[in-house]
Formats: sequence, C-alpha cells, structure tokens
Amino acid sequence: MTNSQKEQIRQLRIKGCSYAVIGEKLHLSKDTIKTFCRRNDISSGSSKTSKTMSGRCRECGSKLIQTEKRKQKVFCSQSCREKWWHSHPDKINQKAVYNFQCAGCGKPFTAYGNSHRKYCSHECYINARFKGGGQHE
Repeated sequence: MTNSQKEQIRQLRIKGCSYAVIGEKLHLSKDTIKTFCRRNDISSGSSKTSKTMSGRCRECGSKLIQTEKRKQKVFCSQSCREKWWHSHPDKINQKAVYNFQCAGCGKPFTAYGNSHRKYCSHECYINARFKGGGQHE
C-alpha cells in the first residue's frame, strides 16, 4: 500500500465511507482497509460511530478510559448510567412487561420480568396468606 493510498483511506474514512466502498475505489481488499484503519486508529466520521466511540460519558461528558478487548464503555459510573436511563425512559425497550390482576385486592397491576406474579405488593400477599385463621395471637 502506497502513502498516497494511506492518505486517501484516512480522508475517505473521515468522510464516513465504509471499508467496502474504500476498497472498491482504491482496488484493495475490504479486509486490508479494515486492518489498516484499526491499526492506525482511524474511525469513521459517521454519526453512529462518533456517538458510540467518542470516548465521553453520555450523562456527564467526562472522558472514558477504555480497556482493550472489552466492551466499549458508554458511562463513567453506575450513578451516571442510572441518571441517564431515568431521564430517558423512552429509550428503554422493555419486552417482558406483564399485566395481572392481584389475587389479594383484585386491582390490575403490571410487573416487569416476572410472568408468575400473583400479588401487587407484599402487603397484599401477607393479607391474603394470613387472613383466614392460623394466626398465633
């Protein structure tokens, strides 16, 4: 690979071109382009890459220290993660939300992640479980 090609790869990646497109333009393998970009830390200028690989916490904006061969960090701490998710409930993709009717009080309620709930609260469970006799007074 020539120095001219290396510079062209840098410019095209900054513009957001994919490895395959760059490979076609320069008559090089897609994998060769990918390897060169990874070895030289050249990332795409596309919005998807700049958001996830920016190296900044989504909540507070502090710089993130990434560990090699680990999943990319998005938040600097657990508290930032919780703050961000609490302030962006529309981004949560909850698939395991179940609707029930409480066996104790009869009110409808929803529960996340547990498809076997019977009671809306611990209080309803205690009232239903120990209501009819058997109590030691």
